[in-house]
Amino acid sequence: MSSNPIGIFDSGVGGTTVWKEIHRLLPNEPTVYLADSMHAPYGKKTPEEIIQLSFKNTEKLIQLNAKIIVVACNTATTNAIKILREKYSIPFVGIEPAIKPAALKTQTKIIGVLATRGTINSSLFHQASENYAKDIQIIQEIDRGLVELIEANKIHTPETRALLKKSLHAMLEAGADHIVLGCTHFPYLIEEIRKIIPAHITITDSGLAVAQRVKSVLLENNLTTPTSIPSYQFYTNTDTTTLEMLLQAYQNKISISYLDF
Repeated sequence: MSSNPIGIFDSGVGGTTVWKEIHRLLPNEPTVYLADSMHAPYGKKTPEEIIQLSFKNTEKLIQLNAKIIVVACNTATTNAIKILREKYSIPFVGIEPAIKPAALKTQTKIIGVLATRGTINSSLFHQASENYAKDIQIIQEIDRGLVELIEANKIHTPETRALLKKSLHAMLEAGADHIVLGCTHFPYLIEEIRKIIPAHITITDSGLAVAQRVKSVLLENNLTTPTSIPSYQFYTNTDTTTLEMLLQAYQNKISISYLDF
């Protein structure tokens, strides 16, 4: 089983930002990725819908022989990972907004969080805020369509820049010195965000921390892959164009296909 792939799923292409960190840290590990773009974004769905979609993705990754599953979606993690761990015996690694590091490092005691409605309204998000940011002012901004623009391969467009300016306005006005990207799609917007915000503001996401946790879980469970030539498979249940664009730098080593799931 140690030669089996790391399974990863997200409500679309955003989790590829997490895949890149996992691949950078664990290049010998095979991976299989599910982009559930047909149902993106999860952040606008009910908790019950998010849980059922998470079950569906988990079942498919188990069929594809995953040895561990990374829930590379903040909304799915905050709404479903507890139930997934209760239902399945396979190890899970989740992702949630990096409130803790931002709260520990802020100088102004004000941080901004850009995330989907499903993440911000979840009990796990409120618990993290209570645990790590009691004395910190958190400026929360619910995504107004950025996920859909990324899914449509419209990252560097006037429409995206205009929406980003609206989304970041309250954080900048309040004096936030850290902006937490609470959705795995959003690291693809860092270049555009940097054009809007002052240079001293720190942008924080959870990708590297997730990759480090995946490595720890593999070691704890004796699931690291022996030296081999790994395969990196990506599946989407919609058009493959955006995935191909975002993963262009890896095109000679990966496989991207349509899959009905």
